[in-house]
Amino acid sequence: MTVTIYDVAREAGVSMATVSRVVNNNPNVKPQTRKKVYEAIDRLGYRPNAVARGLASKKTTTVGVVIPDISNSNFAEVARGIEDIANMYHYNIILCSADKRKDKEIRVINTLLEKQVDGLLFMGGAVTDEHKQAFKTANVPVVLCATTDEQNEIPSVDIDHEAAAYDAVKTLIGHGHRDIAMISGTLQDPSVGYARYQGYKRALQEAGIPEREDFVRVGNYRYESGIEAMGHFLEPDKLPSAVFAATDEMAIGAIHAIQDKGLSVPGDISVISVDNSRMAEMVRPTLSAVAQPMYDIGAVSMRLLTKLMKKEPVEQSKVILPHDVVKRNSAGAAQA
Repeated sequence: MTVTIYDVAREAGVSMATVSRVVNNNPNVKPQTRKKVYEAIDRLGYRPNAVARGLASKKTTTVGVVIPDISNSNFAEVARGIEDIANMYHYNIILCSADKRKDKEIRVINTLLEKQVDGLLFMGGAVTDEHKQAFKTANVPVVLCATTDEQNEIPSVDIDHEAAAYDAVKTLIGHGHRDIAMISGTLQDPSVGYARYQGYKRALQEAGIPEREDFVRVGNYRYESGIEAMGHFLEPDKLPSAVFAATDEMAIGAIHAIQDKGLSVPGDISVISVDNSRMAEMVRPTLSAVAQPMYDIGAVSMRLLTKLMKKEPVEQSKVILPHDVVKRNSAGAAQA
């Protein structure tokens, strides 16, 4: 039979209210009484009913997390940061992968809200009016994680993607490159894809390098699209001396396409990216990349959400974390 709070109270020789205070970590319980209740809980194997506690307190101590692609190591690192801070503040997380599809993102958001989560962390692409409408009906705090909305209406934690791309391309320019191509993410994503494209353009403009339309190809952030885009640049009349890829996966696809063509990296073509995932050190040559602090993005997002859920003061609702250029072996000096 299911062990109830009444059984624990009878076993410990205390009231049900006292057991409830112990289970909910209420400080107004004598240490000796608390010890007696915990011993009774252990003997009987009692497990508090989270659903019942949630109905009573209107809190479930559960946070919903919408992740674009659970197979992507970057998002896995963000999730680790979220979970570590959630554990620290005694929250459970429900993690849902939305497969980078807007319809599924909206559906997952609504499903999590139906489960009465206390807060929501959203990692995704463009934050559309449909997303905002779903968030407005939430009646719980929402924090954007590794993305932002254009109007900065929703609390968020991210890096400056335009500045990250600018620094990557400036690194190539510093190596003497002028024929620099870009494998971009979707330009319909203002906070990441388009922002990184704008950083690429700004670096070229400041260096007085004309932007070439045929030197920009749009991928989908994946390895295969890096191979496909690089194939376009490997035509004899389009051969760049360097390539900036918007993600590590696309950069590695580009490296392999270059090598399959019998060319070398960085001897013939240099490659740099933004992300600095674990794959950057696994590929040969090792990949130069702008490092996003993915774990920190997750951890800071969760901490911001805990403040909002507990109605604590928030000094800054839009947090921009620093990035760093990690120089490895895939980007070298331009050939004379």
